[in-house]
Amino acid sequence: MFFSPFSPLMLVPITILPVSFLLFLAIITRPRPIRIPIKGRHVFITGGSSGIGLAIARLAAAEGARVSILARNRRRLDEARDSIRLATGVEVGIYSVDVRDAEAVASAIEEAGPIDVLICNQGVFTPQELEKQEMDEIKFMVDVNLMGTFHLIKAALPGMKRRTRETGLPASIGIMSSQGGQVGIYGYTAYSASKFALRGLSEALQHEVIADNIFVSLIFPSDTDTPGLSEEIRRRPEISKIIAASSGGMKADDVAKKSLNGIKAGRFIIPCNFEGTMLSIATAGLSPQSSFMAAFLEISTASFMRFVALCFQWNWYSTIENWHSKNSNKQN
Repeated sequence: MFFSPFSPLMLVPITILPVSFLLFLAIITRPRPIRIPIKGRHVFITGGSSGIGLAIARLAAAEGARVSILARNRRRLDEARDSIRLATGVEVGIYSVDVRDAEAVASAIEEAGPIDVLICNQGVFTPQELEKQEMDEIKFMVDVNLMGTFHLIKAALPGMKRRTRETGLPASIGIMSSQGGQVGIYGYTAYSASKFALRGLSEALQHEVIADNIFVSLIFPSDTDTPGLSEEIRRRPEISKIIAASSGGMKADDVAKKSLNGIKAGRFIIPCNFEGTMLSIATAGLSPQSSFMAAFLEISTASFMRFVALCFQWNWYSTIENWHSKNSNKQN
């Protein structure tokens, strides 16, 4: 008997293979998919007096969460509390603390009470070439962005674990990184170091707390319209400005919505725009993945994304070479 190459019988294996692979991915992806409720639960947000943190606090309060915000500046905290009350009718707790002070952080968290969702959103960024940057500035970024996150998690974890045992509900630790924590860019040496470190922290931490029903989320926003952005742009080296010009900016409210939705869905990696999604696929590595469809996308596009990454690197190195060549000619 003659079978055409296009016979339905010959198409069966072609159909079964992708479905079988998806089923296999559904079995092996970890952690398991989860929904993390926030209504009636305690959401504690650092860097909550402005920008992304304030926008997340406003959203969480509107969804019925009990919200606490922490930042250094008391006046801004008072203003943030008033704006949240005006927008949602909800009263929030405020804590004026420097996250570099481990004892002060622990005292604030003890006063606030057990936390269900901790969002480590504090961050500082001073762009400059490493050779020109003062060590005090480098240490400040590392202390706030990285050590501050350690202080917060260390202080909050015991209460979070007790809370999950008592309620049977999952908890979450959201960590605000940056696209500068996915790829190194000219002028971002110290900042990227502090943000890249958050990935290692998050991946290892997820292993340590999964048995306690706590889920870690790592958020990667692009340039976001916040009070600190204008100063950041002003100080950027010229090459950094040229490279960053190809990346679109975002509004704080949009980043907040994507961040909170990702946290509630228990996602480990939370990109905030299309470029961030591409970066997340390109840098997936050994990171946890709870969505089998996202895992399939990472696997099926990995080679192509490596090609795209090489194209970006070619463009960036060309930009750097051209800039130095132009300025060298001017000096001569």
